[in-house]
Amino acid sequence: MKPSVTYELLHTDKVTGARRGVIHTPHGDIQTPIFMPVGTQATVKSMTVEELEENGAQIILSNTYHLYLRPGSKLVRKAGGLHNFMRWDKPILTDCGGFQVFSLSDLRTITEDGVEFKSHLDGSKHFFSPEKVMEIEEDLGADIIMSFDECCPYPSTYEYTKDSMERTTRWAKRCKEAHTTENQALFGIVQGGFYEDLREKSAKDLIELDFPGYAIGGISVGEPKEEFLKMLKFTTPLLPANKPRYLMGVGSPDYLIEAAMAGIDMCDCVLPTRIARNGTAMTSHGKIVVRNATYAEDFSPLDPECDCYTCKNYTRAYLRHLVKCNEILGDRLLSIHNIKFLTNLMERVRIEIENDNLLNFAKDFYKKYGYTNEEE
Repeated sequence: MKPSVTYELLHTDKVTGARRGVIHTPHGDIQTPIFMPVGTQATVKSMTVEELEENGAQIILSNTYHLYLRPGSKLVRKAGGLHNFMRWDKPILTDCGGFQVFSLSDLRTITEDGVEFKSHLDGSKHFFSPEKVMEIEEDLGADIIMSFDECCPYPSTYEYTKDSMERTTRWAKRCKEAHTTENQALFGIVQGGFYEDLREKSAKDLIELDFPGYAIGGISVGEPKEEFLKMLKFTTPLLPANKPRYLMGVGSPDYLIEAAMAGIDMCDCVLPTRIARNGTAMTSHGKIVVRNATYAEDFSPLDPECDCYTCKNYTRAYLRHLVKCNEILGDRLLSIHNIKFLTNLMERVRIEIENDNLLNFAKDFYKKYGYTNEEE
């Protein structure tokens, strides 16, 4: 059976090895490397699908756990799947809900069969098995779906991480056996914490299962940046070169650039809209906390180098006023800007890869953005 999602390599940066490619999906092509905005509950918070498209989003991520609880995957299926339900006709990826389930450490019990957990909404009991997760994700109807995994906290002992990684592999096999929808691509998730031999074993075993794409999970979970970079650069080359490589849960500009330089094709994170709701913007000269008093009479654009709707029409002073008054428009305008900033960044990254210049661009960007040597 021909995979519904395939990867095409267009160019490899001669200096860093970064990949410029295209992921072909049933709902269109994705130019990579790409940042995927997160629409946890079938919406990227405060933004319409038209705004997402206008601001360069090519694919969005939605969450299995949250959509299972509300409104229910069966309702979404009746609506014709997520694409129809939310009126987004481009690619969608659904995660497996594993990170959300395992973050409820005081509300869940792990067994070989799966995970019993209590809803964070009303305390009701539920059970996720690999087979159940496949049923939910098939109901949701995304182009790319993720196998059920266990995400270890940082730090975790070697023994705990080994048991968790091996269970994740067994669950991945069960997911593949349960998955029946031909127009969806099921990706495997490499785990193993911060132990190189476990990462290598996880990748090897999952590659033998021959998934059409692979994700790296369990990093960017609170570890020091040097540990993140070490494991990212170790794990990525273990993944097949002819398939998409997805780094889960990364959205800061420096991590996105480092991921691209390591050979990653896809990243996602709630960061841009989350910090927008806290009154913070990413700009070409670093982060700006708009609510700060220094911007009270600043009538300049949020980022003079940005071409988004917010920057073309509103001043820092007005945005600060909205944030200080808790006006919803403030959240929306900052979210629009932050999403556009990251899609612009990744578009530039793709261009620099084509020119074999990503490393020089990264150095210049870090200096301009205000990252210190330690942060780099």
